Amino acid sequence: MLQKTKTKFPFPYVLFLFLMVSNYKMNMKKQGKLKEEQEAECTQDGTVDWHGRPAIKAKSGQWTAGIIILLNQGLATLAFFGVGVNLVLFLTRVLGQNNVDAANNVSKWTGTVYIFSLVGAFLSDSYWGRYKTCAIFQVIFVIGLVSLSLSSYLFLIRPKGCGNQETPCGSHSGSEITLFYLSIYLVALGNGGYQPNIATFGADQFDEDDPKEGHSKVAFFSYFYLALNLGSLFSNTILGYFEDEGMWALGFWVSAGSALAALVLFLAGTTSYRHFKPSGNPLSRFSQVLVAAIRKCSVDMPSDADELYDVDGNDSSMNENRKILHTDEFKFLDRAAYIGTRDVDEQKKGTQSTWRLCPVTQVEEVKCIVRLLPIWLCTIIYSVVFTQMASLFVEQGAAMKTTVSNFRIPPASMSSFDILSVALFIFLYRQVLDPLVASLRKKGARGLTELQRMGIGLVIAVLAMVLAGIVECYRLKYANKDCMHCEGSSSLSIFWQVPQYAFIGASEVFMYVGQLEFFNAQTPDGLKSFGSALCMTSISLGNYVSSLLVTMVMKISTEDHMPGWIPGNLNKGHLDRFYFLLAGLTTIDLIVYIACARWYKNIKLEGKTAENMDEQDNFKL
Repeated sequence: MLQKTKTKFPFPYVLFLFLMVSNYKMNMKKQGKLKEEQEAECTQDGTVDWHGRPAIKAKSGQWTAGIIILLNQGLATLAFFGVGVNLVLFLTRVLGQNNVDAANNVSKWTGTVYIFSLVGAFLSDSYWGRYKTCAIFQVIFVIGLVSLSLSSYLFLIRPKGCGNQETPCGSHSGSEITLFYLSIYLVALGNGGYQPNIATFGADQFDEDDPKEGHSKVAFFSYFYLALNLGSLFSNTILGYFEDEGMWALGFWVSAGSALAALVLFLAGTTSYRHFKPSGNPLSRFSQVLVAAIRKCSVDMPSDADELYDVDGNDSSMNENRKILHTDEFKFLDRAAYIGTRDVDEQKKGTQSTWRLCPVTQVEEVKCIVRLLPIWLCTIIYSVVFTQMASLFVEQGAAMKTTVSNFRIPPASMSSFDILSVALFIFLYRQVLDPLVASLRKKGARGLTELQRMGIGLVIAVLAMVLAGIVECYRLKYANKDCMHCEGSSSLSIFWQVPQYAFIGASEVFMYVGQLEFFNAQTPDGLKSFGSALCMTSISLGNYVSSLLVTMVMKISTEDHMPGWIPGNLNKGHLDRFYFLLAGLTTIDLIVYIACARWYKNIKLEGKTAENMDEQDNFKL
């Protein structure tokens, strides 16, 4: 008799499967939530981390990286000005050059620094990226300073202790002079290639699409300029004193050590930085737009900008940079984005040429640079005013009373008041003026815009030149015009120069800091370093324009055997008239600048259209 078997319900297996499915669903939800949290934590401006992945806000950039870069800038500036501030004295006292040759050689060296800034910006934006460019040029900078220190210690400063005001140095061979010039031009190459990129790289550490980080990004430029001035303050005072006393090798070794410390500090923060990927050669992109527009100069353009060619954000040729939206200015360039019959055929065949058809973003890159040029040109006259601080202000101070009791004040050290003024006005602007202006405007509005601040900088520069002219009038009133050696020939104290230095410092805070912010904000993602390089070339051109202006003034004012406005003996000249001339030229420049600023239209980035439209009027003066 067969025994009947009882079938058991497989409850344990069903329970096991149920728990497995539930656990899987919970894990999927957790992973989805974690992915959403990670995506929310990523920066929105397209920056990546050291490994090329989207940068996580909590783990990269912000003030951790920003402070490292600020310290790096301060140390690098100390190192650079440790050489530059007294280079003309080194050439005259150690190498035995006359004043004219030494001044010309320093001018060439300084101009080369700014030329190399364009090289560094090009390599950064095109191929290397800002981190790699900063690191490479800082290594060159250190090598140049070490070479300069060694060559000075071993070959140039002979006999030992020479190079002060009393002990001249001996003659030098051609190879020793060659090694010296190779060293200082390595310094110029290193600092020039590094300088425009470090400011932009520091700004990269803050996501401008995040309200909190965007505010920090604006503050960074002020602190960056402050770090630059504090570094130069140490060079102008401590190192300047050592070098003036003939301790050249010590001064150069301190500069080399400072540059090495800056490099080590910069490399130590490698894993914490955010990066923008380089966008390729901008010259070829610009050329493609111009060629494509010229090729289609006779076509009838559509009235709707939506019919122009553009690429999808995920398939952009701009290396993941943010798309720039179409604007109505410079419509001729829009022809480069017009899709003709031939372009459609080439797209179907896969043979589309970038020299015939360019996306809207690429066209807008060119428009952005064209719009920036008038503003940039207006900053050159300001740089002419700024350069007087290192030349005519010093000569004017040397002809005033420079002694207090038995202590002599070096005229060049008066620039310390400029640096102190910069520090004071950065604090006043960040903590008082900017919040006050923002509170007076509608809710959520920003304080003074970059263009407004640059305009204020020009106004203050005019006042600085007027003050300098008035001081010169009183200096002449109390001067001995029949002196042979006219240093200290006026009884007017050199401390009467403090107001003009202070006004120049205040104008720097509004002009140069605003200029750095403006060019960084208004250049496309692939040209940020180029924007910083424009600031440096403005200073360079200001030096050249100043030299040209002085030459023209002297040529005109010395006719009929007159001594001229700026003779060797200032007591027989009219330096005050030159200052008033600069005040007049800066006033004219201010009027032109206001017109250019009112005409200017800011960049329109995808995803920020509404914000840009709301703040469009804020860019007006």
